[in-house]
Amino acid sequence: MIKFNQKEVKMNKKRLLIIDDDSRNIFALENTLRARSFDCLSCLSAEEALKILHSDENIDAVLIDMMMPEMDGYEAIPLIKQIPSHESTFIIAVTAQAMKGDKEKCLEAGADDYISKPVDVDKLLLLLSKI
Repeated sequence: MIKFNQKEVKMNKKRLLIIDDDSRNIFALENTLRARSFDCLSCLSAEEALKILHSDENIDAVLIDMMMPEMDGYEAIPLIKQIPSHESTFIIAVTAQAMKGDKEKCLEAGADDYISKPVDVDKLLLLLSKI
């Protein structure tokens, strides 16, 4: 288990977009990240996320659930990377499936990193310290 001094993690208002079809996951992540000075936006679908990303150039990172109805993260990530203002936006794939090969599949889709649910806050903060 990664131990990360959470008191030192103040990300100076980095702006995140959380994409998850389960509002309970969004609620938990937003509360955790806002308590550490992140500015969080959220949406319940990849389609809505693409609209947000096309209109907002000031998003530093995206946390995207890989298994959503209609458009999943594997489809959405390449579309996010095609948006000129988000070609280099840091994307973390979030999945409930911690199966062998999942991380590689997420990275092949264009994610910059990967984390499984339930989300380990220390690990997430370590990943977000890269932005």
